Amino acid sequence: MIPLADRAFDAPHLNYGRLSPLLIVFGVALAGVLVEAFAPRRLRYAINTVLSLVGLLAALIAVVLVAGDAPSHHGGVSLGSLEAVGAIAVDGPALFLWGILLVFGLLSVLLFAERHLEGGLTAFAGQAAALPGTDAEREAASRGVEHTEVFPLMMFALGGMMLFPAANDLLTMFVALEVLSLPLYLLCGLARRRRLISQEAAMKYFLLGAFSSALFLYGIALVYGFAGSFQLAAIDTAISARAGATSMLLVGMGLMAVGLLFKVGAAPFHAWTPDVYQGAPTAVTAFMAACTKIAAFGALLRVFYVAFGAANWEWLPVMWVIAALTMAVGSVIAITQTDVKRMLAYSSIAHAGFVITGFVGVQSAAEVGDTQVTSLQAVLFYLVTYGFATIGAFAVVTLVRDAGGETTHLSRWAGLGKEAPVLAGVFAFFLLAFAGIPLTSGFTGKWMVFAAAWAGGAWPLVVVAVLMSAVAAFFYVRVIVLMFFSDPVGDGPTVAVPSILTTAAITVGATMTLVLGVVPQPVLDLARQAGQFIR
Repeated sequence: MIPLADRAFDAPHLNYGRLSPLLIVFGVALAGVLVEAFAPRRLRYAINTVLSLVGLLAALIAVVLVAGDAPSHHGGVSLGSLEAVGAIAVDGPALFLWGILLVFGLLSVLLFAERHLEGGLTAFAGQAAALPGTDAEREAASRGVEHTEVFPLMMFALGGMMLFPAANDLLTMFVALEVLSLPLYLLCGLARRRRLISQEAAMKYFLLGAFSSALFLYGIALVYGFAGSFQLAAIDTAISARAGATSMLLVGMGLMAVGLLFKVGAAPFHAWTPDVYQGAPTAVTAFMAACTKIAAFGALLRVFYVAFGAANWEWLPVMWVIAALTMAVGSVIAITQTDVKRMLAYSSIAHAGFVITGFVGVQSAAEVGDTQVTSLQAVLFYLVTYGFATIGAFAVVTLVRDAGGETTHLSRWAGLGKEAPVLAGVFAFFLLAFAGIPLTSGFTGKWMVFAAAWAGGAWPLVVVAVLMSAVAAFFYVRVIVLMFFSDPVGDGPTVAVPSILTTAAITVGATMTLVLGVVPQPVLDLARQAGQFIR
């Protein structure tokens, strides 16, 4: 036996330049923890807000620089690079997802930092450990205490979201899943108002998320047992070399799919979505709805295109069923909702089904105008359009209030068009984008994914998607009619005047929703330049 002191160890090579966006985000998160530990309480809000905004801007600049130095494309395939001993793939799709996650992270920080709506305080609880209604909670409220820990928690979650779709082996992907999930469980329970429903949302999300993570991990173990490796490319090689399907592989793929589909909110793994979206602070809901879905779909695409691509005949029929079921559940049940946030939650479920419709194209290419778009590029573009509209819509929800804070029951939104026509018009515009009306980003995004799915032979699924889009348009239009053509109930809705932070988030969301509907080509070109996943 060779003595330990005489053994030679090769230090892993880390390309810090190409990993810099990830390192900046995690570094800012750690710096935020130090601010909470050592900075005076009265300064923590300002320091963490500025630190988060500057850090995200620096990370976004780093993404642009890394993308500019990336290897050239060859045959439409992004060569990219594998970093951290092959655990992280810094390729075109990963850089594209990092960029949009950072943009949506910047908008989310603006909503997190909003203080004007709560009388000089953020929307987060002053003392999360205090039971609702107790003297400790009232004392924290009277002293103006606020949880500025939400900023480093958000940064950790965002860092996990960036690592999740870039993970090139299953262990790294599981670590990223937990890093993005655990802060979200905490953030969901930190609402300043309606504490009980917020804590209930956090508990439901935690319990169901723990089960989904356990299933995902068990699936990883089974896939490792089949392939003998955690590397995605090695798994693909093992599947290509098999004599036939094995139960270990199929069960492993199924369990991993459950964990990933839970995160995107696909049926029948969607039960957490309406309760969590409704109970969580609305800024957290906006952050989750946009960023978590993007990260989870990025990971889903990488796993099933790179690792399980050779087994697509086994998992494609299942994805067809899940896509159709998700669209139907989201669109039909949304009609029965009387709460704005729950309606938007079921809307997000329906949109997950639309994205999966594009996903089943399995790298098929469709002619959209003069541009050839693959299913991967169509999905990436759709995620951009959905994210801007979602953050903008939830930002509007924070402004419609009564004496108890946000009022999300639809009856309280009656007559909003008379009380605040501009705000109601912007919200109606976001709803039309969700419905896929022309001249909005939603129409362009749906056209892309439907065309890619049709080119991939999934035309029956496209027919279902079009029908469900028509069903979904009903409840979007119903809200618009309620706002503009119904009389107010009682004193009518009250609209708070936001600060520049929420105003900026709504303005950017509405502007990009319009621009991507009228001039989508620049972002579509970025998606095309992203190429494909490397192996």
